[in-house]
Amino acid sequence: MAQHGSVPPSSGSILVGPRRSRRRFLQSALAAGTVPYVITSRALGDGVTPPASDRIVIGGIGIGNMGSGDQGAFVGRPDVQYVAVCDVRRTFREKGKERADQKYGNTDCAAYVDFRDLLARDDIDAVHIATPDHWHAIMTIAACRAGKDVYLQKPETLTLREGPLMIAAARRYGRVVSGGSQRVLDDYHDIVDPCWAGEIGAIRALDISVGGPSQACYLPAQETPSDIDWDLWLGPAPWEPYHPGRCDGNFGTGGNSWRSYVDYSGGSLTDWGAHHFGGAIFAADLRDLQPEAAIYHPASTDGRDAAYVSLRYPGGVEIHHNRPQHLRPERPGVAHGGAIQIEGDGRPRAPKPVPVYRGTGGIYGDFIECVKTRQRPFRDIELAVNTMTAPHLVAIAYRLQRSITWDRATQRFRDDEQANRLVDRARREPWMV
Repeated sequence: MAQHGSVPPSSGSILVGPRRSRRRFLQSALAAGTVPYVITSRALGDGVTPPASDRIVIGGIGIGNMGSGDQGAFVGRPDVQYVAVCDVRRTFREKGKERADQKYGNTDCAAYVDFRDLLARDDIDAVHIATPDHWHAIMTIAACRAGKDVYLQKPETLTLREGPLMIAAARRYGRVVSGGSQRVLDDYHDIVDPCWAGEIGAIRALDISVGGPSQACYLPAQETPSDIDWDLWLGPAPWEPYHPGRCDGNFGTGGNSWRSYVDYSGGSLTDWGAHHFGGAIFAADLRDLQPEAAIYHPASTDGRDAAYVSLRYPGGVEIHHNRPQHLRPERPGVAHGGAIQIEGDGRPRAPKPVPVYRGTGGIYGDFIECVKTRQRPFRDIELAVNTMTAPHLVAIAYRLQRSITWDRATQRFRDDEQANRLVDRARREPWMV
């Protein structure tokens, strides 16, 4: 189904970096007759698999841990042709290629170290991205400019400034960009359904229990192994010496994983927070909004209570991060394993239909259906960015240890230059947005 060619850069370019043209290589190879083209029975389709012309052609960037799961979901779909993997680590590249080759019974899946080589291919319709968070914005914007739709793992952004740039790229180039938190709809029915059914009444407040921001990394230098392109793994992040704990993709956030460290992630606050804030915001029907203030509550003088932050939304709904239990009002509410609690006025309201995925096959099927129809997915990038604004504001309030006021229209803090310096961060050249 590949039909969306690369969009040429313009004077309004929002991505700077060296560009490699694999497309020219492929065109030259085709002209020279060095790339065979064979019509197979699989290409023609059957009663289960559509013909190749009707399949979505996909490649994956970041194929370790969550990326391998995403790859498996897409490879398993009959309306997808999975043709390429990219990872800076040889082991993950080889395993990703092997998974696709085993599925199709051939050796056709290409493997790349540099994501720009994958994006240069004209035959790819869409990519899924599951790299560390510090790469998300750069790769998503680059993919949109290259004419690719994007399925992007959460947390979609590392900084506040990245979100509007990603939305602008998706809209400017007409791309489908879906965030990847499956839990928002799949796992939080015990919260979402009663709220949308009107059983909770008017929602007054929500409590989120999740860990805090990421930490600085002081792991000592070790010899860089030969199977990783360390400079490309770091990319826009500050240069630091290699240590396996710095780049390990395990799901912990207490150390020895990239999710733990401030240069690559927002820590548990944005990692699991993308799920929990996402579920709460969806349940309260706040997805189209952003908070207008983050209110810092200092620790109690008697040491009983740690500091916590409350977000205030237009209309007065508040979301509290790690508010002490004894400060939460007695209420029946609903909860998901204690991670999310919702306070309503208890007066039943008219029910509303819960938004659902398009197509079949959960959040992955929703993305594929929207690639076909050009509709916006359940977790469209704008809704994902609105959600991620919440934990980012919480993190900044904790860092400054004071309250802050957010202006959505300008994407700046009101009369607060100290806070505005935290809207974005420096990046290593040439990786700019």
